Amino acid sequence: MGSLFRSEEMCLAQLFLQSGSAYDCISELGEMGLVEFRDLNPNVNSFQRKFVGEIKRCEEMERILGYLLREIKKADIPLPEGEVNPVAPLPKHVLVIMEQLQKLEVELSEVTKNKEKLKKNLLELTEYTHMLRITRNFVQRSTEQEPLQPQYEEFPFLEKESLMDYNNMQRLGAKLGFISGLIHRVKIEAFERMLWRVCKGYTILSYAEIDENIEDPDTGEITKSVVFLISYWGEQIGQKVKKICDCYHCHIYPYPSNNEERKDVVEGLRTRIQDLHTVLHRTEDYLRQVLSKASESIYTWVIQVKKMKAIYHILNLCSFDVTNKCLIAEVWCPVNDLTTLRRALEEGSRKNGATVPSFVNRIPSTETPPTLIRTNKFTSGFQNIVEAYGVGNYREVNPAPYTIVTFPFVFAVMFGDLGHGIIMALFSLWMVLFENNPKLKRTRNEIWNTFFEGRYIILMMGIFSVYTGLIYNDCFSKSVNIFGSAWNVNAMFKAGQWNASDLHSNALLTLDPNVTGVFNGPYPFGIDPIWNLATNRLSFLNSYKMKMSVILGVVHMTFGVILGVFNYLHFRKKFNIYLVFLPELLFLLCLFGYLVFMIIFKWLAFSAENSRLAPSILIHFINMFLFQGNEGMQPLYPGQTGLQVFLVVIAVLSVPVLLLGKPLYLYWLHHGGKSLGMYRGYELVRRGSEEELSLLRAHDMEEGGSHTDHTASREAQSEEFDFADVFLHQSIHTIEYCLGCIS
Repeated sequence: MGSLFRSEEMCLAQLFLQSGSAYDCISELGEMGLVEFRDLNPNVNSFQRKFVGEIKRCEEMERILGYLLREIKKADIPLPEGEVNPVAPLPKHVLVIMEQLQKLEVELSEVTKNKEKLKKNLLELTEYTHMLRITRNFVQRSTEQEPLQPQYEEFPFLEKESLMDYNNMQRLGAKLGFISGLIHRVKIEAFERMLWRVCKGYTILSYAEIDENIEDPDTGEITKSVVFLISYWGEQIGQKVKKICDCYHCHIYPYPSNNEERKDVVEGLRTRIQDLHTVLHRTEDYLRQVLSKASESIYTWVIQVKKMKAIYHILNLCSFDVTNKCLIAEVWCPVNDLTTLRRALEEGSRKNGATVPSFVNRIPSTETPPTLIRTNKFTSGFQNIVEAYGVGNYREVNPAPYTIVTFPFVFAVMFGDLGHGIIMALFSLWMVLFENNPKLKRTRNEIWNTFFEGRYIILMMGIFSVYTGLIYNDCFSKSVNIFGSAWNVNAMFKAGQWNASDLHSNALLTLDPNVTGVFNGPYPFGIDPIWNLATNRLSFLNSYKMKMSVILGVVHMTFGVILGVFNYLHFRKKFNIYLVFLPELLFLLCLFGYLVFMIIFKWLAFSAENSRLAPSILIHFINMFLFQGNEGMQPLYPGQTGLQVFLVVIAVLSVPVLLLGKPLYLYWLHHGGKSLGMYRGYELVRRGSEEELSLLRAHDMEEGGSHTDHTASREAQSEEFDFADVFLHQSIHTIEYCLGCIS
């Protein structure tokens, strides 16, 4: 049987790699993906292994590459499209790549720091310009307001030299000062309250919001800022105001003392801002050139570093011989790929130019090999669904090929809509046709990746949903009249069953299939569209779908139970056929198989003419467990009561056989004094499992093995058998199986 239906046959092989060519040999094996390495240094700490320095170097390069990728995406530079799969670089080329990456990192970090510094300076100058412009408006509004009557000047500005000079300020008895700057809009109210409470009213605050949005240099967020101007009297008040501004992270800028100084400052700011814009634009252009050049090789470097790190990780799993000139590795390899494995080692040795070639030896093992099931892009999604519930044991039957049909079909039985099925099939077909598009593959949207990876599953579900939608005659919850209904309403009037008064006096009328011409036979395909108009449509369709679900579920479970027989025959566990398979099959078929029989029998035995006489299957099935017979009910067939009692007794008796048969048989084998043999060089289920030990002993009886040949082996493993453990596992299996059948 092929790998798709049963896991690959594996063997344990020992690789002898020359120190000089080990890197190239592991690289060749990694490109082919042939083997699984075993750790020959389980007691050695990860930081004490041979190639830990090389792994740290790879991690450092991964860090630099991550930094480069972040900068490239931040600059919105398009990454090259197309698949790249470079081979792992040679060890002598690693230092060249490391030097290039470090040079790029240093250059980028310096340019980025300069750019951030320039942007911060530009932001400060821009804020200073806004502050001068808005505070000038404060001054203009104050000077334009002429007092109608003598009053104290509320805001003595220095610019009003004609109205108030320094001597006038001295008459106030205190030194007048100004503090101006910017603050976040959300902080201005708390800032104003704090100034009033701390300064006792010896300050006057004027503020206005900036129309433009300003980017915060620390967080990069767009914020709204407010320009404020504080006038205060006295040095002590000024110190308090400055401390409050520091607490609220205000950006303080010097306030000019007169109009001439203000004009000079504004002109200087305008010139510096223009120069900064020019320098910043050139810096961004240079940074973009550096990132564009790095983006051309970024994916190649990422893949090379990952492969190189994986190679050194594998080399750490190997052990050196006594001469330190040869590395020894142990791998699990498919038996059919041993020739390819030898060819890969020869290719790796040839690339390195080693004089002594690397070679492989197959070695016997008593351990359970890993499970390997080859998949392709179509079967991988279904295999993942199966493995989500657990990976099968070595050489067991693989249920994934059957899941390709059963999983989408069972979904379609539940979904069952022609219109939605077509949409689903077309969407998945689009993904299948454009599956090689790099934009679809490299997206970071997790939900989209889930859909894309399961595109073949969605395609199968859509196709089956179209089929079941036709069966249910359901398209966007509406029926489609393709062949014309087989029910005729006019026949009721022609036969005299209905008249015009019946239509006016009755809200609901029932079609009688026994009247000639009313029912002309079943609909050619699916449900008759007239049921979409019937008031009992829901009860009819639910009954139909429930019965179909029961039939499909019993067939599905029976097929799964039968698949277990192939495992029992392959592993020569014939006792499981009698103690596990037959009780499971009898329990399932005697109860629920009989239910399927009653459903089909009722469909065949009763037609539209005598459908009113058809008994309830549900009542019959309940009476089957209550042993009440058919009191007051019409039986489905003669002798029904006796057969039902017999089936219930068989089903009940199969449960203790399923629960106790296998543990007791294994216990008898364990204490039977028979020899313990090994089968095919490995333990079939798990090393040290009680079932396996008993199985090997039973196989040894069939092969005629002697007692004296394996006494030591039996004594070494005899204590591993635990009847309580075996009984517990079998109890769990029995309970899960019975509950699964009932549910």
